[in-house]
Amino acid sequence: MNKKTWFFGVLCVTSLFGYAQQKTDSTQVEQLDEVVITDSKFNLKRENSGKVITTISQEELLQLQGKSIAEIINNTVGIEINGVKSNAGQNLNYYVRGGRNRQVLILIDGIALTDPSQIANDYDLRLLHADQVESIEILKGASSTLYGSGAATAVINITLKKASKEAISANLRSVIGTNQSQNDNNYSVADFRNSVSVNGTLNDFNYLASFGNQYTDGLSAISSGQESDPYNAINGNLKMGYQFSEAFKINTYASFDKFKADFDDGFSGIDTDDISTTNQYRLGVNSEYKYKNGSLTLNAAYNDVERSIESSFPAEFYSNSFIGDLFNRYNFNNKFYAVLGVNAQQNEMESFTIPFGSSNLEQSINPQEATFTIVDPYLNMVYVSDFGLNINAGARLNNHSEYGSHLVYSFNPSYREDFNFGYLKALASYSTAYITPSLYQLFEPTYGNAELEPEESATIEGGLEFQFKEKATVSVVYFNRRETNFIDFVDLGSFAFQYNNVADEFTASGLEFIATYKVLPNLNLNANLTYTKVEEDLNLRIPEFKVNAKLDYQLFSTTVLSLSYQYNDDRNDMVFNNTTFMNDTVVLESYNLFDFYLSHTILNNKLKLFTNITNIFNEDYQELYGYSTKGRNVNIGFNLSL
Repeated sequence: MNKKTWFFGVLCVTSLFGYAQQKTDSTQVEQLDEVVITDSKFNLKRENSGKVITTISQEELLQLQGKSIAEIINNTVGIEINGVKSNAGQNLNYYVRGGRNRQVLILIDGIALTDPSQIANDYDLRLLHADQVESIEILKGASSTLYGSGAATAVINITLKKASKEAISANLRSVIGTNQSQNDNNYSVADFRNSVSVNGTLNDFNYLASFGNQYTDGLSAISSGQESDPYNAINGNLKMGYQFSEAFKINTYASFDKFKADFDDGFSGIDTDDISTTNQYRLGVNSEYKYKNGSLTLNAAYNDVERSIESSFPAEFYSNSFIGDLFNRYNFNNKFYAVLGVNAQQNEMESFTIPFGSSNLEQSINPQEATFTIVDPYLNMVYVSDFGLNINAGARLNNHSEYGSHLVYSFNPSYREDFNFGYLKALASYSTAYITPSLYQLFEPTYGNAELEPEESATIEGGLEFQFKEKATVSVVYFNRRETNFIDFVDLGSFAFQYNNVADEFTASGLEFIATYKVLPNLNLNANLTYTKVEEDLNLRIPEFKVNAKLDYQLFSTTVLSLSYQYNDDRNDMVFNNTTFMNDTVVLESYNLFDFYLSHTILNNKLKLFTNITNIFNEDYQELYGYSTKGRNVNIGFNLSL
């Protein structure tokens, strides 16, 4: 059976079963009163949204305890996060709808996070502790109108936990487990994850303090390695807020996130004692003033990142960024809403490397030069009719200190018709996006190019969503993204390389199928399937087909069982050829993974005991060529709420 026959067979079978998607791609059916915010910055009913948005709730996160945020997001339709099945310290690559890291924007509590010291300017999800997260909302497609640079393939909005309404409450969570490859059957305890939080509300004042730690050992970074490469991370977060009146409130936060990862020389494939360390410090404020027909919101954050590499080619990177987002929501009536805002950013970086012929670290990127500012005014409008038509449209003018102004816009109509059996919703969108060159690409003395222009893309989407009396829903979305001004690492000849805009245009397209079916009142079946087609030049580690499925069974009121499945198609990877001094393409074979989860609650729902078994059948596969991949692993843990 060829892939296309298999693909359409899956579509037919799943349609017959009436699979559905509303709340998430991997768990339960969503109710019509669920609200989404990421696609408009308004709390709109999901039925009035012209996008198929994935929401991962706290209830679902509690069924995924022991997994990282990147592992959880990796089960979402249209997303492949490469590195989550390898050594805990492995770098993460975000392939969303055939895109790359720099096309994905991460928000935490509504404020964009970037790392100006990274080549792709992207945020590292390894810095975030899963136990600090309340919910995740994922919006795919070009969203630069609302969120600016980087929002070309997806916006991942992560909401951190808030203070409880009680004067004081606490939560303790601990997980221990194995961390081994397919060839290791020792099942020794090598993975430790712990967190504690104290929070509450005293009259108009609220507070939350949390701390988390992960230590993981037992698995070498490279598949041929004989020594394990440990990973150690700590996270702290302090949030305080005050409700001055019914109209005005302010929240502040301060956090630190640190990790230290041992890694091996993947280029030569030998064990080394190399170490990568990253420290992140964040300060932020969120304030909101409500008035009769709207609200004025200010989100501002300062982010400082320090990265160092201890190896035969040591390096140090320092960056800081300030992001402020001031916007006004206004409700003209119950049909017409508008957001008018301005977003400002300032990024700065510095780096130290060892020049050729030297033995000491020297400054390679000067922070006096490697800096830029962005000021973006934007407008977004939403129209919700009483006859089923909904329109979401907007525009943004990006003003960049290095290359001037750039306009992006979006238009997203949808139409919903109610029937006796449920409803049918049709949606479409056309949106443009841009990606600013990173400070590294602009100012690195050897490879940088101050003449770079922003990457541009235009995305077309069209889809249908069916709901059958809240028992089942099916959604199918087609996307097509055209990219221009692509920034690539170009060979100039004579072993000289530089970042340049490529004249060629590139296209990525595909289908996303999402479905959930409530088989019984206590049994939910969920599935999603992604078909991605990208041009050969960009086809790196991206599966053509990817399937996720999850069966949740509420055995008793206190006991939950889940069985998860993931299929990843063949993928292309690159390996350097020491003879030809060129990269050769290698094919990584497809694989199937099954995971099992069990939880049981006792002590009046205050104590939850749980266990996970991942890769049940110990599938032998490669996620990254030459690097280790996790085999069958087990973890157990508890969550105590006081």
